[in-house]
Amino acid sequence: MATPVSVTSGSTATPVQSRDDKPVSAAAKAKADLNVSIVQASLTVSLNSSNEPLSVVLKTALTGINEALKDDFGDNAIQNAVSQDNTPEGTAGRIVSLSTAFYEAYKQQHPGEDETETLNNFIGTLKKGVDQGFKEARDVLQSLKVLNGDIASNIDKTYDLVQQGYADFIAAHQPKPREEEAAQAAT
Repeated sequence: MATPVSVTSGSTATPVQSRDDKPVSAAAKAKADLNVSIVQASLTVSLNSSNEPLSVVLKTALTGINEALKDDFGDNAIQNAVSQDNTPEGTAGRIVSLSTAFYEAYKQQHPGEDETETLNNFIGTLKKGVDQGFKEARDVLQSLKVLNGDIASNIDKTYDLVQQGYADFIAAHQPKPREEEAAQAAT
């Protein structure tokens, strides 16, 4: 018979044992820890406060996201991401660099297409996605009643920096006229 594992939450220990008396894995223990904390949080939620249930949702969602990202980003992916540069410049830089990294693959999927047309279509697709993403983010923040002051201006600044990043990308990847290529080759 397997030895029960004690899950400690607060000052009490709750024994956890698998149904088939097999040893409990670390993942099962972590899930049991989460379940205990969710139940305890649920028991302490005040019926007069509309924000307390959201803390349970947040905790559960973050735990699930961390678990899903564990293989790709290691333990505590969300907490590690929070420590990154979340200024408008840092955020815009990540958006531009991550999205434009697909340009070569996009070009390969459009063989024989004019290079300028391919570049413009690629950036147009990215801009459409960015516009949708920023709109959705604004809608979420507005519904939470936090889209004001510095938050609103930082979102606007980030959006402008992303647009500038795309303009810079176009300038750097614009096909050069044949005379310019010949002049560079001669030097």
